[in-house]
Amino acid sequence: MGKIQDDNKLYSFLRPFVDRHLKRSFRRYEVVGLENIPQNAACIFAANHTNTLMDALVLLCMSREKKVFIARGDIFKKPFIAKIMHFLRILPIYRIRDGYKSVKDNNAEIIEKATDVIHDEVKLFLYPEAAHRTKHSLRQLSKGIFHIAFKANEDFGHEKPVYIIPIGIEYGDYFRYRSTALINIGEAINVTEFVNQNKDENEAVVMNRLRESLTEKLSKQISFIPDNEENYEAIWEMTKMKSKFRLYEPLTERLERNQKTIKEILEWKEREPEKAKETFERVDKFTKKRKKKGISIFSVTKENIVGTVFWKTLVVLLGLSTYIASAVANLPIWLVTMILKKSFKDKAWGNTVSFAVEAILHPLLTTLCIVLSFCYLSWEQATLTSIIYYLSYEFFVDATEFLRRWISDVKWCFNKKLRRKFTIHNS
Repeated sequence: MGKIQDDNKLYSFLRPFVDRHLKRSFRRYEVVGLENIPQNAACIFAANHTNTLMDALVLLCMSREKKVFIARGDIFKKPFIAKIMHFLRILPIYRIRDGYKSVKDNNAEIIEKATDVIHDEVKLFLYPEAAHRTKHSLRQLSKGIFHIAFKANEDFGHEKPVYIIPIGIEYGDYFRYRSTALINIGEAINVTEFVNQNKDENEAVVMNRLRESLTEKLSKQISFIPDNEENYEAIWEMTKMKSKFRLYEPLTERLERNQKTIKEILEWKEREPEKAKETFERVDKFTKKRKKKGISIFSVTKENIVGTVFWKTLVVLLGLSTYIASAVANLPIWLVTMILKKSFKDKAWGNTVSFAVEAILHPLLTTLCIVLSFCYLSWEQATLTSIIYYLSYEFFVDATEFLRRWISDVKWCFNKKLRRKFTIHNS
């Protein structure tokens, strides 16, 4: 088995296919900050970790450059799985929870391999939180990324600088397929320069300072609520209420508005803790009632709910027959997706499952549709049928989401009691 970063013809052949289907998994997928990536340097990318394997896929797709990832070591226990992970260019790293022996026996070799990856100027991606979590926050960063950076700097920092680049992954929704994804690349940390400036300090002290610097920079790339914030749920609910939802705005503007709103709420909490506590309690109660009634936060933030319900109802009536046809045509994909999703206790795997099922079944069903169409229809009809079928799954998913929000809007429109409570909270 050669180096993990070596060229592989099968991998190169499959990459465009994966990238294409990954982008189909989102209504909008945006990458910003590419200019922050240093050139002719050894680069280690540190990303927040919220959405299982989908986090790796959205980062893989951000450019055509070769990339290697690092994942938690317990996934690699079975030799067959380990071979697959090596093919996918994923290295293991072991944590204390995996056993002291695993850390001692394996991590030194992994750090050597990771150092070799970045020496070859192949991009190395890690999730320093060491575990995924569907929250707009950050766990304390583990030290694995800094051990790799320090080893690389020791080996070849005199030849080329070593950088850690923070990347924020900001999803429109952690659980809904075909939401939005923003890859927000921040300002790089020059590890070589950082170490040189602190060369008189103990390595552990320098590492902790570097961890603090990376934590701060990562927090600026996402909608960040401090991990120790006891009122997290209420603050995020208020952020969504105040920020509202604009369908076609740039994702960076949405992120900036969320960040501004969170900052204002936290400052207000600091100034008026008693009033804030009372408000957070009311918001929590409102959120529970809203969710119990099946009402989306997007409905709550509508300024003219009656008008919204009216035009959406017209759209539903006009497009219902088309929606039913697309639902029947894509029933196999939907059924397999739902069955597999139920087998996962962690809901965060939902989007990864949706991506995988669509990527496998949709091309097969499209091929079947093309073959049958050209067997039984004229070439003009067969061509049109094939194109419509190819596009129908995206339409089906987006239309299903439209129907869900329409039902939510109707419920919100006719729930005057809950709307009065929202007016009180929002005043």
